[in-house]
Amino acid sequence: MTQDFTPNDRPPNARSRAVTAGPNRAAARSYLRAAGMQDADFDKPMIAVVNTWSSVTPCNMHLDRLAADVRAGIIAAGGYPVDFNTIVVTDGISMGTPGMKASLISREVVADSIELAVEGHQLDGVVCIVGCDKTIPAAAMALARMDIPGLVYYGGTIMPGTIGTKEVSVQEIFEAIGAHAAGALDDAGLKAVETAVCPGAGACGGQFTANTMAMALSVMGLSPMGANDVPAIDPAKAAEGERCGRLIVERVFAGDSARKYITRASLRNAAVAVSASGGSTNAVMHLTAIAAEAGVEFGVEDCHQACVDAPVICDLKPGGRFLASHLFAAGGTRLVTQRMAAAGKIVNAPTVSGRSLFAEAAEAEETPGQQVVADFAAPIMDRGSYAVIYGDVAPDGAVIKLTGHKVDRFEGPACVFDSEEDAFHAVQDGSVGEGDVIVIRYEGPKGGPGMREMLQVTAALKGRGVHNVALITDGRFSGASYGFVAGHVSPEAAVGGPIALIRDGDRIAIDVTNRRIDVDADLVKRRAGFAPNPTRPAHGVFAKYRASVASAAQGAVTIPNPPPVQRPAETEARSAREDA
Repeated sequence: MTQDFTPNDRPPNARSRAVTAGPNRAAARSYLRAAGMQDADFDKPMIAVVNTWSSVTPCNMHLDRLAADVRAGIIAAGGYPVDFNTIVVTDGISMGTPGMKASLISREVVADSIELAVEGHQLDGVVCIVGCDKTIPAAAMALARMDIPGLVYYGGTIMPGTIGTKEVSVQEIFEAIGAHAAGALDDAGLKAVETAVCPGAGACGGQFTANTMAMALSVMGLSPMGANDVPAIDPAKAAEGERCGRLIVERVFAGDSARKYITRASLRNAAVAVSASGGSTNAVMHLTAIAAEAGVEFGVEDCHQACVDAPVICDLKPGGRFLASHLFAAGGTRLVTQRMAAAGKIVNAPTVSGRSLFAEAAEAEETPGQQVVADFAAPIMDRGSYAVIYGDVAPDGAVIKLTGHKVDRFEGPACVFDSEEDAFHAVQDGSVGEGDVIVIRYEGPKGGPGMREMLQVTAALKGRGVHNVALITDGRFSGASYGFVAGHVSPEAAVGGPIALIRDGDRIAIDVTNRRIDVDADLVKRRAGFAPNPTRPAHGVFAKYRASVASAAQGAVTIPNPPPVQRPAETEARSAREDA
């Protein structure tokens, strides 16, 4: 189903020839011969197969098998595959522990390691095989940074677990922890959920961060349409891996580098898909980071506008009823893309399949009677999945989740915590009540360091039956979180952001319609003589990250020249007056 390609004037192995061609490279060839290359292979493009395989998590534990299919496709298309491995930090395992600080940092490490392996060997193209949350944007960031032919292949979603006749996902285990603490679920009940929610290989099953970003990259054009949708254990996954292998060789021969697919238009298409699918707020940070690596002007306001333009049409968890496996059965990303194209929500763009986005969408096959994907004429929600808001507490912005509730305004007294652990313990012992605004700070990119997710806290609230609360943080939320929650508050507490000045009992108002999050307190007076809490000790990679990471409003990137903070015009004008 791919278009014909014609080799351009530049040989397809132009990069790798720097390592393999000529008498002076005899030593390098001797090493490569020992690794299996033969005379004819030195004329082929060398393709990196970068794998995030690990046996620690179901999200990535099957990726070594998928690599064999990719290699077969590369060889069949006339390339020579070269395998590399990088890391994964598993959010579901590290959630609620100090280990979660490593999660967002791992995004940068994965991107850096892909760049180093590929540039160190001057390889001609890259297939990145990804699973758990941060590996997906990390792969796209690396491709954007290097701007060579490349694509991202997602290992696929896990299938639902079952308890009796009920289908369950990891969302249920975190909620079960809260129910257990409240005495609503006994030990046996908790273990029943624990043993059921993860039945085998694949990433978390809802439209959480992994499936959100897998869809986003497909709509962006950096993943072949349909390849990411196939569940991890589906027999069709093998054919998709081989297709990815063939496609990367075609892209090398055609000379199509990654930035052909990472443009302002394609990033907006991806942001629209995130909104329409009810996807994770983490996508805001990841899409802006990918844009920054590609040198494309695209920021949080662009993500907000995509949500204004695209109400939710997918009835997916965490706010809805269905899982990614159900979406695949209903018609998949192609069907969602077809809906968006027909409604004029996205524009046509090239994709790594060699065909246009609209051509791919035209082949959607909708399963009769499916209930997962609605139409924009009758959406699941009449607004997008999140909004970017500002105000006294968040001059540079915060991201508020809109799926799973219909609340537009919340006002209540602040309950302030300087760590996620303190907030979680307060929820578990009943110290936080209905009507409160939980404030968790010093969990931002620098403050953590590492910007942890707060699924443990939000799920515990739901499990305990506490619904009428709001939560704001300079940390992040898991894609599985839902409720009236605002994360990515910028500037963060560790750099003296206004969230650091809030005190217990302050009245905080969160207004979605007016895009404001304000506190009834004299923050100017409080700032006099104020100093942020001493930062937590950081060593090694954590210290390096703290020293280099940019604001969440800039994608929390660690590149030397992060993009400027993007604000709406009225907020920019107010900020200028205050600075003056």
